[in-house]
Amino acid sequence: MHVDEVCEVVVTAPDRGWLSDFALRLVDDRLCACGQIVAPVRSVYRWGSRVEEASEARVALHTRADLVPTILDRVSQEHPYEVPCVLVLPVTGGNPAYVQWVLDETAGDQPGL
Repeated sequence: MHVDEVCEVVVTAPDRGWLSDFALRLVDDRLCACGQIVAPVRSVYRWGSRVEEASEARVALHTRADLVPTILDRVSQEHPYEVPCVLVLPVTGGNPAYVQWVLDETAGDQPGL
């Protein structure tokens, strides 16, 4: 098991429904092992010259680091935002059995590639 092969990709979106469908497609295509969705989250940000506040949904995708470019491409193609929030966080430790499960679930042929 190589924990550095695993990462968490955080994505926000306007609503839980869109994000849930997106995460389901990624899991189905074996691009991530799971997506943990939290909604609602309250986001405060500057857009242009205004400070905005919005209700959003957030997902934490558990995946292999080498699949991140494909996930980023999918976000670029499918996300409704002009500039979607996507952050890639390294995993530096964790339950060895869970990390291995993530690696196992994202192994093999990925139809979404």
